[in-house]
Amino acid sequence: MSENLITLSCPHCHRKNRMPAQRLTQDGKCGACKQPLFTGMPVPLSNSSFSAHAGADLPVVVDFWAPWCGPCRQFAPVFEAAARSMEPAVRLAKVNTEEEQELAAKFAIRSIPTLMIFRAGREIARVSGALAPEQLRQWVAQSLR
Repeated sequence: MSENLITLSCPHCHRKNRMPAQRLTQDGKCGACKQPLFTGMPVPLSNSSFSAHAGADLPVVVDFWAPWCGPCRQFAPVFEAAARSMEPAVRLAKVNTEEEQELAAKFAIRSIPTLMIFRAGREIARVSGALAPEQLRQWVAQSLR
């Protein structure tokens, strides 16, 4: 019987890992750096690490934000709580648009916060504005159907 392998990137070293989908809930460790593959926290992404995560089989919900943005700061605890509750079904990540202006331009981020879901290198959903916890869960669930 063949196992359904998925790729996901390490939140620490950003190396790709392959893991049987059935074992995602077990405490997997990165084959390269030996750190946990799931931390329960959003992964900060840069221009150099973005494609490793967005290109993986595991869906990635990305929060494009800026430190000066009031709604972004208010939404941050909601997004962090979602990372704790939604992993390992999805990876949550953050992109600081002030530091990563190239990524913000590449994805035409016009307002913040903007949330995007990526799977296997493709954008599959986008929404602008801070969401309440239940709205965030519903949006992710509907987008991944």
